[in-house]
Amino acid sequence: MRAAAFLTGLILGSALLAGPLAAQTDKNWDTCIATDGTPDSRLAACTAVIEAKSESGRTLAGAYCIRGHELTERRELDAALADLDEAIRLDPTYACSFNNRGRVYAFKRDYDRAIADYNEALKLNPNMSIAYNNRGDAYFYKRQLDQAIADFSMAIETGPNYAKAYGNRALAYQNAMRDYKRAAADYDAQIKLQPTVMAYLGRGNVHRDAEQLDLAISDYAAVIKMAPTDARGWRNRGMIRLFQGDNKGGFADYTKAVEYDSADVFSWNNRGQAKMRLGDKKGAIADFKKALELRPGLETALTSLKQLGVNP
Repeated sequence: MRAAAFLTGLILGSALLAGPLAAQTDKNWDTCIATDGTPDSRLAACTAVIEAKSESGRTLAGAYCIRGHELTERRELDAALADLDEAIRLDPTYACSFNNRGRVYAFKRDYDRAIADYNEALKLNPNMSIAYNNRGDAYFYKRQLDQAIADFSMAIETGPNYAKAYGNRALAYQNAMRDYKRAAADYDAQIKLQPTVMAYLGRGNVHRDAEQLDLAISDYAAVIKMAPTDARGWRNRGMIRLFQGDNKGGFADYTKAVEYDSADVFSWNNRGQAKMRLGDKKGAIADFKKALELRPGLETALTSLKQLGVNP
C-alpha cells in the first residue's frame, strides 16, 4: 500500500525462532534471531552463521530467511531474493521463507508471484497473520479489493493485536470503498494498539473525507505533537484551516510545512493562497512562482498569478 508506510512488517517472532535448540547456544545465532537487536547486527550475525558452515536444515534456512528480510528492508532486492531462494531450497516447509520472498516480489511489483508465495506460506502455517496481511496488500495493489479486505480481516482474526492489519484494512475501506465509518473504527483500533504518526494521519484523512473537519484537525494536531518536524501534520492541518476560513492559521501551518519539506509544491501553492487572502500580494506571488518552479504548468498557481495581475 501507499507510503508508507503502511506495508508488511518484521517477520521476526515465534515462527522464526523455531530452529533447533542446539543452535540457540551460539552467540551469532542468538543475535541473528534477536527481535530487540538492530538490523545491522542481525544482518552481520546471520552472515556469520551462514559463513561458519556449521549449521544445516531449518537453522541455516532461518539464517538465510532473516538475512533475506534485512536485505529486503535495505531494498537490496536481488540479494534478498537469492537468500530466500536458498532458504526455501534448504527447507521447503519453512513458512517464513515463502512469506519473506513474497515481500521481495511485491516490492518488485510482481504481485502474482508474491501472492503465490503467500499462498504457500499459509498452507504451511494457516495462522500466519503477517502472510494474510501481506497477501491482502498484494491484492490491494491489484485492485482486488474484496480479497484484500478478506485477507486483512483474517490477519486480524489470527492476530487480534496486529495493529498494521487494522491500518491496512482501514485504508482499503477509506480509499477503495469510501466506507468512512468502518475505516475510522479500524484506525481507532490501530491507534489503541499502536498510536503511530501514520495511524493518526490515516484517521485524520478519513475524518477530512467524511467532512468531520474538527476531528481531522485534532488528529493532525496529534501528528504535529508526535512528530513536530514531519511536514505532513502541518500541511494537512493547514489545508483544513484554509477551508474553514482560518487564513492566519493556514498560513502559519504551511510556513511550517515548507520549512520541513521545501519540495512539496502544494504547500507553496496553498501558502500563496493564504497570503493572497491576507492581502500579502508580494508574498503570494513569490509562493506561486516557487510552486511553478517545482511543477511548471501547475494550473492553480497560474490562475492565481493571473488574478494578481502577473503574467506567468
